[in-house]
Amino acid sequence: MQGARVRFVRPRVRTETSSLRRWAAASLAGLTVLLCQCSASDANQPLAQSTLRGVPRVVDGDTLVISRQPRPEDPPAVRLRLRGIDAPESAQTCLDANGREYPCGEVATAALKRRIAGREVECEVQELDRYGRGVATCRDADGADLNAWMVEQGHAVAYREYAKDYVPQEEAARKRRRGVWQGSFQYPADFRREKRGQQPRTSPAVANGPCEGRIKGNVSASGKLYHKPGGKYYDEVVIDVSKGERWFCSPEEAEAAGWREAKE
Repeated sequence: MQGARVRFVRPRVRTETSSLRRWAAASLAGLTVLLCQCSASDANQPLAQSTLRGVPRVVDGDTLVISRQPRPEDPPAVRLRLRGIDAPESAQTCLDANGREYPCGEVATAALKRRIAGREVECEVQELDRYGRGVATCRDADGADLNAWMVEQGHAVAYREYAKDYVPQEEAARKRRRGVWQGSFQYPADFRREKRGQQPRTSPAVANGPCEGRIKGNVSASGKLYHKPGGKYYDEVVIDVSKGERWFCSPEEAEAAGWREAKE
């Protein structure tokens, strides 16, 4: 029709197509992230609930690397942290009974190597730590608990911050002045804190004199109290040196250090 205005309508196909593409790309990206997270979780889950067997490589007094064989897609080896114990770091030194410095970290590593003796171990992995290592209880070829043995021999302390399973073994090692308990040492956790420029949480642990330290110096809501063998609460008290508790050779020594006798 001559003189009539014709209105041109721009097709919206391209715009709608572009929006659809952007939506699809965003959805694909989100799905990819979700799949990656699920894959990582699925990959770690079997490790956190697995039992590993093999001849391990000893990294230090509380760390092993062991081959993992159940599935072809698994990594060839995994790093395991011995659960509930803390051994001196490889570069850490301690003082012996005569006050001489010695490489207690290297001694702990060597002790664990000798105990394993190139034989197969069995490790039950309970969980993963924040570094992705399996946290495990390991047994040697004879079926003995390696974690417990390291603490019993004084080559590691009970890692109370995470578990108290091996507190009795630590108390026995301290009484017998085994390993690091022969002299004085810094708790491994505090050694690591200092390396990071942080303040240690506890004072260095110091061994007792010639006695076996039969007096228990407990810290409670009532203050610093000491308990003598045969006392009403003696057997119930568990010494936690990380809280400032300690053993004494005599009531006189305990009182001189600021402890008072517990009321029965």
